[in-house]
Amino acid sequence: MRGGTKNSTTKSRPEGTTPGAVFVRTIIRVHDKMQADYSYELTEPMGMNFAPEFKPQLTPKELLELGIFGGKYMTDCRAEFPEDWFTNARLAQNGKRDAALNFFGVNASQPLRIWKAKGWIYKDDPRGWFQWYCRYYMGRRIPGEDERQIKRWNAIGRHATQIRYNCRPGDFSCRPKQRQALLHWAYDSRRM
Repeated sequence: MRGGTKNSTTKSRPEGTTPGAVFVRTIIRVHDKMQADYSYELTEPMGMNFAPEFKPQLTPKELLELGIFGGKYMTDCRAEFPEDWFTNARLAQNGKRDAALNFFGVNASQPLRIWKAKGWIYKDDPRGWFQWYCRYYMGRRIPGEDERQIKRWNAIGRHATQIRYNCRPGDFSCRPKQRQALLHWAYDSRRM
């Protein structure tokens, strides 16, 4: 079977959630092109209880709708994530990356082989940062790895500073590659 399956168990309400809300602790089992027989547990409610220093400006669903990674990201692992994330997602239909599907219409991605060579890939997330973010957003937590990825996310923020310094607000023709790269990292570069 390709994709993912979900097994659920109930958990008491986590701190910070609505009183009376029930959180369901869930095991996600993954079977796709890049992972077979991988599973992880969702220990937090979706979109909640992030590390205090991690404040992404866009959700995975919003990023997929805006257009990231040339539409070639997560096309074989949709069953792992909420179906509504993909309702209006800009995904490649022919299996090939298409920069026109990106919000800023430019390619701002490096090949996976470069990510691997630089040591940016963690074994549990072979697709890289965005896969980590999607799973973190869903409620998975991995001590140590979460801190590493959040540090990487914070470091990317320097590009936002460069756009604010060098571009007029809303001028999408100014530094479109940098804007698209920031979008990949959940920084809303449309507002810079």
